[in-house]
Amino acid sequence: QVQLVESGGGLVQAGGSLRLSCAASGRSTFSRHVMGWFRQAPGKEREFVAAITWSGGRTSYQDSVKGRFTISRDGAENSVYLQMNSLKPEDTAIYYCVAQMWYGSGWPDEYLYWGQGTQVTVSS
Repeated sequence: QVQLVESGGGLVQAGGSLRLSCAASGRSTFSRHVMGWFRQAPGKEREFVAAITWSGGRTSYQDSVKGRFTISRDGAENSVYLQMNSLKPEDTAIYYCVAQMWYGSGWPDEYLYWGQGTQVTVSS
């Protein structure tokens, strides 16, 4: 069973930075998985933030975070990271790490595996 454990959330002032980490376990390799991040703000629907292919390093971002957030992965550590810079109050949300086995050239429509989430709060 795949398990995803997030860490690195917290409280930061607008303009600041945070780095989220996601430790993945339950597979000998995640080379056939797409990993990513979603977020959910209070009273809003869960939304896609960023994704990365495990082996090729291909990435995708939501338009509102392009140029501010960077997703990366460490195959040796089975970890995925989200570096968040120039944070805004509207980035406040619970951030979830996700994973999906994927063989296509595009991106998954759904993700089977979800972490428990980590809270990110950006004060103005």
